[in-house]
Amino acid sequence: MGLRLKFNIVLVLVFAAGMAVSAAVSYRLLQDNAKDEVLRNAGLMMEAALSIRGYTVKQIKPNLEEKLREVFLPQSVPAYSATEIFNALRHKYPDFTYKEATLNPTNPRDRAVEWEADIVNAFRADAARGDIMGERATPSGRMLYLARPIQIKDPACLACHSVPDAAPAPMVALYGRDNGFGWKHQEVIGAQVVSVPMSLAVANADRAFRTFLLSLGAIFVVAFVVLNLMLSSMIIRPIARMAADADRVSTGDFDVAEFSSKGKDEIAALGTSFNRMRRSLQKALKLIEK
Repeated sequence: MGLRLKFNIVLVLVFAAGMAVSAAVSYRLLQDNAKDEVLRNAGLMMEAALSIRGYTVKQIKPNLEEKLREVFLPQSVPAYSATEIFNALRHKYPDFTYKEATLNPTNPRDRAVEWEADIVNAFRADAARGDIMGERATPSGRMLYLARPIQIKDPACLACHSVPDAAPAPMVALYGRDNGFGWKHQEVIGAQVVSVPMSLAVANADRAFRTFLLSLGAIFVVAFVVLNLMLSSMIIRPIARMAADADRVSTGDFDVAEFSSKGKDEIAALGTSFNRMRRSLQKALKLIEK
C-alpha cells in the first residue's frame, strides 16, 4: 500500500467522521431553530389575540352599552372579536388558526374538539400550570400549537353565563338556553389555542441543511485535491526520485545528479544526507580501488 493511498484513506475516514458529527449537530440545531421560529410566531399570534380582546373590552364595549340593552351584538364579546379577526387572516394564511376552545360555549363554533378538550381538561386539572405547547399531525402537515387557559376571573362575566334567566334576552334568543351557562367563578372553561404550520420553517431548515452539506462536501473535494497535489509535489515525487537514485548508487552507478537540498524542511534534510552518503560511498570505493 503506497503512501498516497494510506494518506487518502486516513483523510477520507477523518472527513467522514467529521461530516457525520457536523451533520448530526447542525441538523438538530436547525430543527430546534425552526421550532423556535414557529413558537415565536404562535406566541405573537397569542399576544395579538389578547390585545384584540383587551381593545374590545376597553374601547368597543363601553361605547355600545346603551345599544346592548336593546339588542345583543356578538362584536362586543372579546372572544368573538379575536376569532373574527383571525378568521379574516386565514383568507391569506389558511393554515394559521386561532380558537377559544370551550367545553360549554355560548357560540357553538367555539366548542372544543377531542384534542382541544384534552388540553382544556389538563388546564382544569391544574389551573396554575403555564402554557401548553405541542405538535400534531394534520392533513396539511405538522402543526405546532400553543394553548393558554381561559379562566373566569371577573365575576361580571357570570352575568351572562350563570343561568339563562340572568343573561341578556337577545343573547339567549340568538344562541339558545342550552349553551354557555353554568359557568363558575375561577373555573377554567376553555383554552385559547393557536395553531401554526411547521412546514415552511422545517422546509427552510432542511434547505439550509442540504446547502451546508453540499458546501462541506465541496470544501472537502477542494481540500482533497489540493492536499494530494501538495503530497505529490512535496513528498512523493522527491522521495521516489531519491529512492531511484539510491538504487542506482547501490549498484555502483554514481553518475546521478545530486539531490536538490534547497529549503529547510525534512525532505531537504533527507536530500542533504543522501548527497553526503553518496559522496562518502564514492570516496570509500575509490580508496579501496587504490
